[in-house]
This record gives sequence, C-alpha cells and structure tokens, in this order.
Amino acid sequence: MALQQQFEEAVAASKTLDTKPDNDILLQLYSLYKQSTEGDINIEPPANMFDFVGKAKYDAWNHLKGKSKEEAMQQYIDLVKKLKG
Repeated sequence: MALQQQFEEAVAASKTLDTKPDNDILLQLYSLYKQSTEGDINIEPPANMFDFVGKAKYDAWNHLKGKSKEEAMQQYIDLVKKLKG
C-alpha cells in the first residue's frame, strides 16, 4: 500500500480513537500532519503572547523543520497505530 494511502487512512483513524489523546499527543499529531501535508513551517508565530495554544502548535510544527514529508507521514501512521493499540 502506498505511503500516501496509509497516511490518509491514519488521518481518518485518528478521528475515531476510543479516547481523546492528551495535549502532548495531540500536538504531535498536529505537527506531523502539518509537516506531512505542507512541509516546513510557513507561518509567522502568533503575535498575541497570550495565545498559548497557537504558540504550542507553532513550536511543535517548527520543531519538525527539515523532516521530509515522507518521514513525517510514516511517523504519523506509526503514532496513530500505537494509539489505536
């Protein structure tokens, strides 16, 4: 099965998890998804210093800078498989 198809299935599966993952896992899923679909971060950091969620998302995605889309897809797939248990 092609990596792209596995990734799309993992994205769908991530929306049907039995329990909601904690915030750290959600940030991992978010950043791996963004890196997989858009590549390196392409947005400015949040201007509002009290936008803690926006800053956390920005930092998580920025941390993956330089990781290939394919590598990010595989890590996303592996993480969702682990969460599905």
